[in-house]
Amino acid sequence: MPKNHKADSILVITTLLASAGWIFSSEAIQGLPSAGFIGIRFILASLLLLPFCYRGLFSLDRKTLLQASTVGCFLGAAILLWIYAISISDSLGEGAFIMSLSMLLVPIVAWLLFKNRPPRMFWFSLPFAIAGLLFLSQGSVWSLSGSQIWFAIAALMLAIQFNLNSHFAQKIPTLVLTCIQLFVTGLLGITVSLLTETWPELIGIETWGWLGMSVFIATSLRYALQTAGQKNTTTANAAIIMILEPVWTVILSMLWYDETMGMTKLIGCCLILFSLLIYRVSPKYLLKIKTA
Repeated sequence: MPKNHKADSILVITTLLASAGWIFSSEAIQGLPSAGFIGIRFILASLLLLPFCYRGLFSLDRKTLLQASTVGCFLGAAILLWIYAISISDSLGEGAFIMSLSMLLVPIVAWLLFKNRPPRMFWFSLPFAIAGLLFLSQGSVWSLSGSQIWFAIAALMLAIQFNLNSHFAQKIPTLVLTCIQLFVTGLLGITVSLLTETWPELIGIETWGWLGMSVFIATSLRYALQTAGQKNTTTANAAIIMILEPVWTVILSMLWYDETMGMTKLIGCCLILFSLLIYRVSPKYLLKIKTA
């Protein structure tokens, strides 16, 4: 299998794990403070990866370590804003919609930061993705609530992180970069929690179970796969694939929380899948159709 196709498959799996993380996190913060949950989750996730990358970690020079830590700071900011928004939101599907806007911003941010002009097929598929996301939001015109504003700011932070991650993934080993990002995010979470949150006296076993799944499945495995996938594909390609995350999140929300999916959400899912199909079709193939 060509590297780019393998990377695409890895990123699709990543979107499934990311969507599962919405459920795990939503359940875990029922018994844990939100920033504290992020702190424990990401520090433990980084420690799980450490045995597999400690040699590469210790061989990094100071400049490279600082660059990787910078990526982690943006990830930490995005995750902390995201989990806070979840804690005050009553709709995971709507939150997933807003967060997925970060993937639409990624190629544009890459253009601004690194002068990487998005391919033409991205611009052609973008309107269908936007239309699909609007349908996923049930076509409603929002009055900006607190959770929506925090989700939107988190989306911007995530777009910046995604670009920096793609950039540095080319020269820093996958597990090393992932481990550093996760640790920095966890450190930020613990710091915010100690300064602003009160911990419960008793934490149930079920809550620890959700935390465990968040650590292993939705964090260590998810971010390792995402970094590996981004290493062998373009930023724009990775971004358009990651738009699948809200589709899976809506489906999981239906199955777990009995959230209903009306016709508008079904149309939205189809439009997003259609945008992905358009983007993956070779421009040469489209040219043959036009000249046939």
